[in-house]
Amino acid sequence: MNTSNTLSFWSLVMDGGYIMIPIAILLIVVIYVFTERCIAISRAAREDSTFMNRIREYIHEGDIESAHNLCRKTNTPYARLIDKGLSRIGRPMNDVLVAIENTGNIEVANLGKGFPWLSTTAAGAPMLGFLGTVVGMIQAFFSLASAGTSADISVLASGIYQALVTTVAGLVVGILALFAYNYLVARVNRVMNSLEMKTMEFMDLLNEPA
Repeated sequence: MNTSNTLSFWSLVMDGGYIMIPIAILLIVVIYVFTERCIAISRAAREDSTFMNRIREYIHEGDIESAHNLCRKTNTPYARLIDKGLSRIGRPMNDVLVAIENTGNIEVANLGKGFPWLSTTAAGAPMLGFLGTVVGMIQAFFSLASAGTSADISVLASGIYQALVTTVAGLVVGILALFAYNYLVARVNRVMNSLEMKTMEFMDLLNEPA
């Protein structure tokens, strides 16, 4: 087999031209955001099965300060929600609920940091790839026209395959970003459901007889 007719990954990347640079940057961004958010969401999803029982005991004993200390020590989104609720004890129940919900919105927003980069890349990377292909096709036909009577089909074929490389690269990065975005959104939704359950449990706790 003639190795000169084989294609390597690196040669394809180099043949893609300068449009491959922003596509490569977007790929790095996707990998970074996905990895960093996976770690952050995993930490946020950690649960202590004894947490709410201990909070219940502290509240029934009237030891609100110990409950605050437990929330700060736990240092998770649901613990910060409960801590905010504890700081509103004694006020109308609606005020307590609103304070918890506002804190929950902030926590969810923090978990979603970087998501716009993924959604933008999912749409933008393929467009960059198509742009590179169009530019490459223009260059290929320009080379063919410049060759005049000595034009060879290989000149056009070479230009076309090089131009299509950017489309493939853009689609690959866009697909990766799309899957990464949807996966992370699903994980954040699970954390949101957990926060809602903790909120309901805490509100029920406040209504329990001492």
